[in-house]
Amino acid sequence: MSTETQIDERTVHTAVSEMINHLLDFDGNTRRRILHTVETFFSDAHGESVFRPVAQSTQMAETQSARTTSFANSAELSPKDFLFQKQPHTDVERVACLAYYLTHFRGIPHFKTVDISLLNTEAAQVKFSNSAYAMTNAANAGLLVPAGKGAKQLSAQGERYVEALPDRAAAKEVMASVRARRARKSTRNNKRPEN
Repeated sequence: MSTETQIDERTVHTAVSEMINHLLDFDGNTRRRILHTVETFFSDAHGESVFRPVAQSTQMAETQSARTTSFANSAELSPKDFLFQKQPHTDVERVACLAYYLTHFRGIPHFKTVDISLLNTEAAQVKFSNSAYAMTNAANAGLLVPAGKGAKQLSAQGERYVEALPDRAAAKEVMASVRARRARKSTRNNKRPEN
């Protein structure tokens, strides 16, 4: 790889990171409005979006984007860049982010501890002190669920949690809403019919 290509890729990465950091201050509707305005600004003389060819070639990524994904919709996003964007603070968050990456970027929805550890190494992250323990803690937090034959998979809650990162307040809301639903369900189950 030439130095020019490396410099260009670093510049692109910096621009994308800055844009994402600026957009984190806004809600989903405002982000869409801003991105639509940028797309309109860069439309050609006939009003055709200059982004259209890319959008057509990444329809699956657009579907993901519609689910409030707050990171670049690139199939070429490396695990290292993905974790840089998500900024996990704990081993549990890192496991959830790696599980999300395996599921959505590698097409591996069912995985074992060794898969998470290998992806962690590929992402140039600090080695887990105990990867099995981190996986268990992620499962106990409700971010992973069993997938059979000793494998795990990302839970619906885990998916929403990772999509909310790095916005800690939004991620906390995801966890709170699940706890609230569990509490309501538990209350309903504990009510005894009156005679």
